[in-house]
Amino acid sequence: MFDPAQLAALAAVHRRGAFDLAAAELGVTQSAISQRLRALEERMGTLLIRRGSPSVATEAGLRLIRHHDEVALLAGQVAQEIGTLAQGHATLRIAVNADSLATWVIPALAAVDGFLFDLVIDDQDFSQDWLRRGEVAAAVTAHPGPLQGCDTIPLGALRYRATASPAFATRWFTGGVTEAALTRAPALVFSEKDRLQNLWIAARGLGLRAGFPAHRLASSQGFVDACLAGLGWGMNPEALVADHLAAGRLVELIPDTALDTLLHWQFARLTAPALAPLTRAMRVAAARVLVPPSAPPSAPPSAPM
Repeated sequence: MFDPAQLAALAAVHRRGAFDLAAAELGVTQSAISQRLRALEERMGTLLIRRGSPSVATEAGLRLIRHHDEVALLAGQVAQEIGTLAQGHATLRIAVNADSLATWVIPALAAVDGFLFDLVIDDQDFSQDWLRRGEVAAAVTAHPGPLQGCDTIPLGALRYRATASPAFATRWFTGGVTEAALTRAPALVFSEKDRLQNLWIAARGLGLRAGFPAHRLASSQGFVDACLAGLGWGMNPEALVADHLAAGRLVELIPDTALDTLLHWQFARLTAPALAPLTRAMRVAAARVLVPPSAPPSAPPSAPM
């Protein structure tokens, strides 16, 4: 049996990146954190945390953190099933992309009691890596798997529209959306991992050898606001811009050219029973916003005449 306090110290140091922050989270002294971690490392006979700025877990440390998280989730499930134990909140760490968080994930989280959520925000093409390393219990990911020890449930597709303000479109795309125009018109990208703009351009058969200029803006709502203000064009989730398109505040660069990104809910098989209420809530919330994978892109609402 592992000492739960030692495992909690290990997880806190890795996730907060510093011994003092871990101590503040657990309500103990920094010395206590150091002693617990040192005792665990001596017992395991290996380094579990690489000290630095930030301090991060080794591969062995990550395996123990995953064990700590799994035990906490299963213990919470048992407490709920028995019903006579004092029920606290189990911390549940999941990875999710920012656009899902901005459009449909929050209602799912709010529908489930008994968890304190620790959300890792990462691109849907990379969120599975957090699950593979054992740093999260579940992830919203573009990868269907298979991933060893995990189950995958398809959720549907998050639909995107290439949008800009009417004034921006008139200024930069008077002659249409051409390769020459795209190499001049400022775009919006979320981060260096964001490939949605590239995928949309490629789907139009517009291969850009020179790339395109772009503002970097790591905010889903910021993307919408930037498009409305005429700062640039970007790929916005249809759910966030449908009203703006209907009102004429935004336009599609090329009408009826949606880009669909398939999403999946992937979670550790061992903790599937404990995650079952959240899994149900995620499926319900996703069904309200995401489109079925086979659904043809529909035209956005027309601007009022």
